[in-house]
Amino acid sequence: MEIIRILIFILLFVLITSSSYYIIIRYFSERSIHRRLGSIRTETLDELNPLRTRLEIFSKNMLTKLINFSMPDEEWESSRFRIRFMRAGYYRELDALIFFALKTVLTLVLPILYVLISLIGRSSSSLLSILSVAVLLSGIGYYLPDIWLSRKVKERKQQIFESLPNALDLMRVCISAGLGLDSAIERVGKELQIESKALAQEFHILNLELRTGATRENALKNLADRTGVEDIHALVAMLIQTEHFGTSISEALKVHADSLREKRALMAQEVAATIPVKMTIPLILCIFPALMVVLLGPAIITIGKSLSPIFNGIAK
Repeated sequence: MEIIRILIFILLFVLITSSSYYIIIRYFSERSIHRRLGSIRTETLDELNPLRTRLEIFSKNMLTKLINFSMPDEEWESSRFRIRFMRAGYYRELDALIFFALKTVLTLVLPILYVLISLIGRSSSSLLSILSVAVLLSGIGYYLPDIWLSRKVKERKQQIFESLPNALDLMRVCISAGLGLDSAIERVGKELQIESKALAQEFHILNLELRTGATRENALKNLADRTGVEDIHALVAMLIQTEHFGTSISEALKVHADSLREKRALMAQEVAATIPVKMTIPLILCIFPALMVVLLGPAIITIGKSLSPIFNGIAK
């Protein structure tokens, strides 16, 4: 009987997950194709396959409702989620739509699965406790993608920060060899593909903006806004001042790279200094009790044997 219940739960979970995944992928993969073919196609979908058209319209409407449930009301261009997606390295519209659809699906699926499991399994919990846990699971499903996105942003910022000094050294070498700043950025972006894909991607976007006619100052400011790294902001301000005052870019890059390495060394020392404090808790909870038993155990046993005749005499 227990095996049958487990199989039913697994079947329900696979069915709901696969249906949601199929609707999302089906809609997103075909939307751009239908948009491009709409201007040159003479026959409508209703004339070709009415049933398929109705199913596609229904799935699109359902997916739109799912996305609208969790998508913010503000404009996407100025939305804080758009900035977070860029800082996490996701620039496609498809990534954002899948993210919001996944938030909605998790918000609905987790409590529904728990309620079904509780009802089928005839749980002894009260209705109020079941509803409370369902609401808690709904909140977890809603905020779980946000936690994942914040973690991706943090990891990408750390990767950019760690690889930035080496990138500045490469830029300084390229500029010293006779390349301009734009050509040096393009060259360094290609060389960083193996070490840091995040920084290479940002340099590639910066180079594309420069090629499309954007001013260097605006392109550098966009780079700082996309990454959200404080050291990138400082680098952009330094490059803009260097361009305005006509000072040496090579020397400025060298000074900034050295300061970044010093900052990275200070951060490593700070982390190392916190190790004794972090080791205090396991020492007190794990090692100190065992040490006290080893040191005081024989003494307690000896004292107990010495005092046992006295206690026996008092008992008699």
